[in-house]
Amino acid sequence: MGRIFISAAHGGKEAGGIDQGAIAGGTSEAKEMIMLRDLIVTELRARSLEILAVPDDLSAAQTITWINSRGRRGDVALEIAANAASSPSVRGASVFFIANNSDRKSNAEQLLVGLLRRVPQLPNRGVKPDTDSGLGRLAFCRQTTLAALVIQVGFLSNPEDRALLQTRRRDFALGIADGLVTWSRVIDPTPGTPTEANYPPINININGQSYTEQGVLVNGNAYIPIDLVDLLRIDLSKAANVNKITYHKIVYVKAIELRDFNVAVSWDAATRTVSLRSNLVVCPGQFSRVMSNGTTSEIQLQLFLRNNNQNALAKFPDIPKLYREEAAIEGVNYDIAFCQMCVETGFLQFGGDVKPEQNNFAGLGALGGGSEAASFPSARIGVRAHIQHLKAYASLEPLVQEVVDPRFRFVTRGIAPLIDQLAGRWSADLDYGTKISAMLKRLYESAGLL
Repeated sequence: MGRIFISAAHGGKEAGGIDQGAIAGGTSEAKEMIMLRDLIVTELRARSLEILAVPDDLSAAQTITWINSRGRRGDVALEIAANAASSPSVRGASVFFIANNSDRKSNAEQLLVGLLRRVPQLPNRGVKPDTDSGLGRLAFCRQTTLAALVIQVGFLSNPEDRALLQTRRRDFALGIADGLVTWSRVIDPTPGTPTEANYPPINININGQSYTEQGVLVNGNAYIPIDLVDLLRIDLSKAANVNKITYHKIVYVKAIELRDFNVAVSWDAATRTVSLRSNLVVCPGQFSRVMSNGTTSEIQLQLFLRNNNQNALAKFPDIPKLYREEAAIEGVNYDIAFCQMCVETGFLQFGGDVKPEQNNFAGLGALGGGSEAASFPSARIGVRAHIQHLKAYASLEPLVQEVVDPRFRFVTRGIAPLIDQLAGRWSADLDYGTKISAMLKRLYESAGLL
C-alpha cells in the first residue's frame, strides 16, 4: 500500500490571521478536526501504515504544496472538514471528489461507507463532485497531484452532529481509518518502480469530432496536450494553479480545469474518451453580465430546483416562471437572478433569519436596519424586489415597474454590472460572486447549455 497524507481543514494562517473555520457551540472546526485527525493517525499507525500528517500551521495553499512536494505514485491524500449552515437543522456527512472522475467517486463512496458503518446515526448526504461545492471547485481535490478527497464529517452548526462528533470521536476516527485503508489498497499500483510513471493513453473528442492526438489518464483524471488548449484559444495565464505535467517530453493539462473557461468536460469510461465542448450556447460576453438575456427554459429551472431539493416547488410552484417574467420586464438576466436565489435560500430550503413566508428570496434588508429581513406580500412581489435590487446595482436605467424594493434608493446605481462586483456589496462574503457564478455553471451544465 502507498502512504496516506491527512490534513485537518483550517487552523493555518490565512489573510494574516489564524483560520478557525466554522464556529458553533463553543468550539471551532479547526479544533475539532485536529483532534479527530490525531485519532485517525494513531489508529492507522497502529495498523502499521505509513501516515504523513500535514502541519497545522500551514495555509490551504501551503498544505497542497507540502503534499505535492512529498507525494509519489500510489499515495492518497485526505482532508477532513466539518460543514456549517444557516439552518441548524441541516446535518449529515458527505465526501467530495474531483468532478468527472468515476474512479474517485467510487473511492469517495468507500470512504463514506467506512464512516457510516461506525457511526450509523450520522445522516448520509452522499458523495458529490467538487463542482457542487459552494465555490464550484475544491482546491484540495483539484490541485493535489495525488488521488485526493475531502470528507465533511458533519455540520458543526447542528447540535446532534456536533454532539456525535464530540462524544464518539473515536468511532469517527475508526470509520474514516477503515475507509482510508480500503481506498488506499485500490489506489496502490501493481508492484514495480513506484517513481516510474506509465500513464495509459485516452481518446479526445472536441465538439463531436475526434482529435488526432491522444491524452493520458493520471490518477483517474484526463490530461490533454497543451497544444489543444492553445487551439481552443484559452489563455491559461489567467488561471492560477492549473495542473500541468510533462510526460514523454509533452506538456499536458488537467482537462477539468478548462471548465473555468466555459468548456464542458465529460468522460466516457467505456471508450476511454474525454469530451470537450466549447460551443457554448450562452454568449461568453453575457455570462457574468447582470443586465443581459437569460437562456434557460422554465422546465430547465424547475428540474434544477427539484434535483437539488425535492420539495423546492411545494410552496413556490411558480418560482421559475416568476423569475423569467419579472427579470424580462427589467432587462435583468433571469438565470443569474435565479442562481442568486438558489445561493441565498439553499434551493428554497431557507433557514437562519429568513422564513419562507417572508417571500424574500435574496436576503434583502428592511428599512431602518432592523434585525429582521424584509417581507413581501407574495412570491411575485418578492421576486420583483430581488430583480429591482439587482437592476439598481447593475444599471443606470429607470425601473419599468413601480418600486417595491425597500432599499432601491440607497444603492449607488450601476456600480456592479458584473456578478463578481456584488461581492462585498450585496454580501460581505468576498466569495459571494464566485458562488453565484459556480451555481450558474451548474445550472447551464444541468440544462445542457455548457
